[in-house]
Amino acid sequence: MTFLGIPGAPRGVGHLRGDEPFPDAAREALKNTQLRDNLRNATTTIRAKRAAVVAELPDWMELRAAGAAIKDDVLANLERYVLELEANVTRRGGVVHWARDANEANAIAVNLVLETGAREVVKVKSIATQEIGLNDALEAVGIGAIETDLAELIVQLGHDWPSHILAPAIHRNRSEIRDIFLREMPDVDPELTNDPPALAEAARRHLRKKFLSATVAISGANFAIAETGTLAIVESEGNGRMCLTLPRTLITVMGIEKLLARWRDLEVFLQLLPRSATGERMNPYTSMWTGAVEGQEFHLILLDNGRTATLADPHGRAALRCIRCSACLNVCPVYERVGGHAYGSVYPGPIGAVLSPQLTGIDDNASLPFASTLCGACLEVCPVAIDIPSMLVHLRGRAVEYRQQQSRLPSGESVVMSSLGAAMSSPRRWNVALRLLSLSRRVVANRTLVKFLPGDVSRWTKVRDLPSIPRESFRARWRHQTQAKP
Repeated sequence: MTFLGIPGAPRGVGHLRGDEPFPDAAREALKNTQLRDNLRNATTTIRAKRAAVVAELPDWMELRAAGAAIKDDVLANLERYVLELEANVTRRGGVVHWARDANEANAIAVNLVLETGAREVVKVKSIATQEIGLNDALEAVGIGAIETDLAELIVQLGHDWPSHILAPAIHRNRSEIRDIFLREMPDVDPELTNDPPALAEAARRHLRKKFLSATVAISGANFAIAETGTLAIVESEGNGRMCLTLPRTLITVMGIEKLLARWRDLEVFLQLLPRSATGERMNPYTSMWTGAVEGQEFHLILLDNGRTATLADPHGRAALRCIRCSACLNVCPVYERVGGHAYGSVYPGPIGAVLSPQLTGIDDNASLPFASTLCGACLEVCPVAIDIPSMLVHLRGRAVEYRQQQSRLPSGESVVMSSLGAAMSSPRRWNVALRLLSLSRRVVANRTLVKFLPGDVSRWTKVRDLPSIPRESFRARWRHQTQAKP
């Protein structure tokens, strides 16, 4: 597929892949008991709040179906809607830029900031700018990026990485946050406590002068409406409103999948998103703007970065419905135990396990689709009904195919599976296989579990025990019992 006539739109680059495979990173994360305690406490609270407000709506399932249908319509007609958005933003005084990948998006944003002469920018929480590594690109040319969302500020001051889509500092507790503020925040009260209001007030005082002095702001967008050229951001602290209105230049980086076709579609998502994300009936701040406003210059950077490649996969494109609510992270038993850093991407958890491999290509994130128990909890809570478990199975198949293509010889796993398939396809061969298995009991005599298998299949017994082979097969037992009857 081409992106608006651009052939061969590249796979995504940026902060979408880790330095080590998920199993290795997860093994290290599991050693951190404080991390598990922080995650368990936070996700348990969010799950309870979400369940309570969702139960208030008798038409919740209909809303989910509507959200899925709206997003599927956008994906099916993406080129038409994105051109309509461009036309309406331009008509209202904004400037639209197109970026095929993270490098192009960063170059555009950096040049726009340099043209203003600003040496510092304020930022609204934006996972799109994290995805492309914009802060690093700005820092490389001497421009400081100040995160104004409280959780993002904590991560930035702690020289850390976000570990959750909605709550980037979910892996930190209050005492750790206080220590970060005391160490990194200038002019902070040395008697600062770990009481949440005190921490919030310290951050507010720190950020106030940044808001009032900034001339450039950078944001993402939760939604963009093609029909009117309107963009929308929902947030809980008011920092977004400050960034969107005070600076003289506003630069928005937005993935092309964030589109909605019509204004009335927003009604559905303003019910789905806050309930799924924060367990609130509505967001405290919903900011919308259409083009440039008086006294402010507006630039919109439309980002592909692997999205059209994802769109080309009929089995995986539904991942682009995602509205970044994080509900799937909060119910995932894997995420709750290892946290977001183990995924190596700015998109952790179940949605990251399907989205990141598609944005980068399966060769760069082949281990992520296996970061799941396939319990199905993510599908149950997804506000746009993304079938993540089925998508994980699809991507696991692609990962296996990729590994086989890279290897000159068939893997031990593929040999075993091919042999089992051949045996099971013939009753005669299957009976012979069962007799051979029965004879092999002598190798593991008096053992109830097999704890080691050789070769590639040893990876299976590294993490689970294999029950020993029974004394006789079901067929043999059935035959003996039926023959013994009078």
